[in-house]
Amino acid sequence: MPHVRGKRGLPRRRPDVVLADRGYDHDTYRRLVWVLGVKPLIARRGTEHGSGPGIQRWVVERAFAHVHWFCRLRIRWEIRDDIHEAFLTLGCALICWRRLMRSRGSAG
Repeated sequence: MPHVRGKRGLPRRRPDVVLADRGYDHDTYRRLVWVLGVKPLIARRGTEHGSGPGIQRWVVERAFAHVHWFCRLRIRWEIRDDIHEAFLTLGCALICWRRLMRSRGSAG
C-alpha cells in the first residue's frame, strides 16, 4: 500500500478508517480490518439508504457514474492497459471541463 500523506514524521502505511457498503456487513470483515489497526465503517444491512458511510461514499459512486457516461469506458474493449488509461484520462478531463463550463456559465 502506498504511503499516506499527512503529518511530518514516519510515513503512515494504513488509513484510519475504511468505508464499505452493505455487501461487507459481516463480523468476519470487521474483525479483519480491526486486526490491521483500521477502524471499519461498514453500513449495516436493513438500515435506511443514505445513512452511515453512504453519505461519504456517494461522491465516489457519482464519479463512477460520470465515467460510465462514456460507452467506451463502461465496458472495457481495449486489450492494452495504456490505451484504456488514455481513454479514462480523456474522459475525466472532459468531465472536469464540462463541470467548469457549467459553473462558469452560472457565475457570469
